[in-house]
Amino acid sequence: MIAKKSPFFLLTFVTALFAVGILMVFDTTSAEVIDRSLNVSTHHALYRQLTYGCLGVFLGLLVYFMGYQKILNLSPYLFYVLTLCLILVFVPGIGQQINGAHRWMGLGPFSFQPSEFMKVVMPLYFIYLYLKVERMTWKGFYWIILKLSVPLFLILIEPDNGAVVIIMVTLMALFFICRIRWVYWLLPVLFLGGLGGIAALQMPHVKERIRIYMNPETDLLGKGHQPYQAKIATGSGGLFGRGLGASLQKLNYLPEARSDYIAAIYAEELGFIGVLFLVLLYLSIAYSGFHIAFKAQNRAGFYLAATLTFLVSFQAFLNLGVVSGLLPSKGTNLPFFSQGGSSLLANTIAVTLIMSTHRIKEHA
Repeated sequence: MIAKKSPFFLLTFVTALFAVGILMVFDTTSAEVIDRSLNVSTHHALYRQLTYGCLGVFLGLLVYFMGYQKILNLSPYLFYVLTLCLILVFVPGIGQQINGAHRWMGLGPFSFQPSEFMKVVMPLYFIYLYLKVERMTWKGFYWIILKLSVPLFLILIEPDNGAVVIIMVTLMALFFICRIRWVYWLLPVLFLGGLGGIAALQMPHVKERIRIYMNPETDLLGKGHQPYQAKIATGSGGLFGRGLGASLQKLNYLPEARSDYIAAIYAEELGFIGVLFLVLLYLSIAYSGFHIAFKAQNRAGFYLAATLTFLVSFQAFLNLGVVSGLLPSKGTNLPFFSQGGSSLLANTIAVTLIMSTHRIKEHA
């Protein structure tokens, strides 16, 4: 009975997260518009997020009824198209540079972030290639890693270090799930990790993030402002919070609160009880996703559902870790909760893919 209801529970928990997230996006953005006297509607961000939500529902239904097996077969084409998009973000007139980063492509009034979708597509592409071979040799494995390194390098130089970390850790989890011999993947992981670490340490903003992470009070007027104000917001919520809409930090004290640090405003307004509810929702999503994975009818369904469940859960862990001050800032959205169209669409596709593994089984 529980197995049959797992997709329903997963969808319910995700919908609840999105509903609370929409409320918090409107709460934080409307306050920012009023406080800074911006020449936009207080409902602008709300309508935008709802638009992405509707588009996510459409894409999710499309993916769900196509089924994960068809999507896996399409993963090579999706991989190469997204790799091309990662190149195009550096082309003037096509790519958009925001805060010094080349992460977005303009699509009319909307923007598109290829790295968010690559988080989903890259594991699918690996599963597709892995299932094509009877026995994975070290040469075959390294050839796959070489292919995956190209988009990883492009994401690294955007720069989007958070996305690189998420993809690499997700791939490591996938290697473990697929029972790839550790002597195969440990060396490339150490190599790529070392290469990425060396490259990252050459970037001034990475050095600065590490320094600010260790002691944000040393730069309260600069990079340390957000993590420091996030701590104030989170701590001032107490047990029950200040009350919905009563946050003080959202009044331009905590900039860009609607995205990376929206959980801090949530904690300030709803307190420890509210945060506990939020964490329980993510734990419930993880449990439902892994339950579906363990009930999959074949290896492909198991690999896909388990990996994508890990991906969504790991992103939530990173974001909440940053907000609480346990982890350095990585620019990671809180899945289904933060403002961010590409993140919302990619995570919606991931969840519907997980659910589709159960649908295939029911109709087999």
